[in-house]
Amino acid sequence: MDAPDLAAVLESTDIDRLAFGVIGFDANCIVQTYNQLESASAGLRPERVVGQHLFESVAPCMNNFLVAQRFEDAAEQGRPLDDTIDYVLTLRMRPTPVKLRLLADPALRWRYVLVQR
Repeated sequence: MDAPDLAAVLESTDIDRLAFGVIGFDANCIVQTYNQLESASAGLRPERVVGQHLFESVAPCMNNFLVAQRFEDAAEQGRPLDDTIDYVLTLRMRPTPVKLRLLADPALRWRYVLVQR
């Protein structure tokens, strides 16, 4: 999860082989890819998540200045985003401390939230 240039690597990797959760979404925040580890950890099937708005339907607990706003600011400024933050997930579960890596690059098709539990 700490590898440099990970966003570009994710574009051509089988994300189900990774040891951390991966949520990939487009510029409209619609989830396009969701790996098996994140599905099992969050208790949400990919069929329920893919095609939904990440910050409104899937993970509203991330719809704030710490997560969603960083993606919005980077997009407005046309700059890449690569931030790692300590976070607490609260949706449909008891509070769960995690490390999130937020990745976006205007040159890539998807943005990513990586979840290390």
